[in-house]
Amino acid sequence: MSLSVALRHRLGDFRLDVAIESNGRLTALFGPSGSGKTSLVNLLGGLLRPDEGRIVADSRVLVDTKAGIFVPKHKRRIGYVFQDARLFPHMTVSQNLLYGRFFAPTTERYGDLDGVVALLGIGHLLDRKPGSLSGGEKQRIAIGRALMASPRLILMDEPLASLDDNRKAEIMPYIERLRDETKIPIVYVSHSLGEVARLATDMVVLDSGKVVVAGQASDVLRRLDLLPADERGEGGVVLDMRVSGRDDAFGMTTLVSSAGEIQVTGLDAEPGTAARVRIRARDVIVAAERPTGLSALNILPGTIASIRTGADPFADVLIDCNGQHIAARITRQSSEALGLRPGLPVFAIIKSVTFDRANTASVAAGHPQPQDKTINEKVE
Repeated sequence: MSLSVALRHRLGDFRLDVAIESNGRLTALFGPSGSGKTSLVNLLGGLLRPDEGRIVADSRVLVDTKAGIFVPKHKRRIGYVFQDARLFPHMTVSQNLLYGRFFAPTTERYGDLDGVVALLGIGHLLDRKPGSLSGGEKQRIAIGRALMASPRLILMDEPLASLDDNRKAEIMPYIERLRDETKIPIVYVSHSLGEVARLATDMVVLDSGKVVVAGQASDVLRRLDLLPADERGEGGVVLDMRVSGRDDAFGMTTLVSSAGEIQVTGLDAEPGTAARVRIRARDVIVAAERPTGLSALNILPGTIASIRTGADPFADVLIDCNGQHIAARITRQSSEALGLRPGLPVFAIIKSVTFDRANTASVAAGHPQPQDKTINEKVE
């Protein structure tokens, strides 16, 4: 499904002026507070009427101010997941889920309760009420209710912002499953670069109501110069890899890709499992010669693809490791001392302890597969 957005809107002194084209499974809207992320989502969902512009989702025109088209929110077939779950406290989980079905015409419903329950692993919660659920469980129910509305698009407005780290770790695999196992596109709002790096296939960076950069998440994340200044230390790359082996005695898992072989901690996955790892640029050391006698286990040979410098003391180095890229943020002083330049062979060194739960995930999250294919085979 494609999403095409070109909007102009004024909210008091704030002006939103954006143009976005996306075919991604999960498109993340990223930027500092006040950049326009939530305003844009509210425009997509029909909670706001834009001053000027056009929104087209899956070839269906939702808004066209020139043509006088404005599809009301209850007819857009959009599932909305807020920061707080907003469940009905007097209803059971099952009743909350089924409530979502009322928002889809009978002839257009594809949301199946059994399939949604299996996808989100919530079968044991159906008879309980929201007051007895954890924050992560509530958000899974909120996602399920959105799915039961048989949406063409899901909007998620900072769904993890109110959760602690343990609850975030609990719910992320389910969002990954939603991204990978259904055909429903997701627009995901976040101010956490870690969340975006793990979840997003596409990424839009907003600042002061304008698009700074947009594209595939893997490409945007390594452009540290285009990220907000206070987030550049969290930028880097995301590598798609595969588990090749495990060493249970040391609690280590070995991953391989064309970039080479790395060892990580905390990934409980069998050989052959696809995995996604985030490598922050600030966690990478650059060496002009292969080092010895280090505690760091991961040493990847490569060639410098580019070096970007600015007014600050840092140099952003992009290393080509057999077709995959590793980003490193080092000081300009270190870059000059090593004589770094494009085309120079170097080694990227990454400590295994940097690959914690937030930065490493198996694509197959280890939860039961849906028994019903209705959700997977949504409207083409």
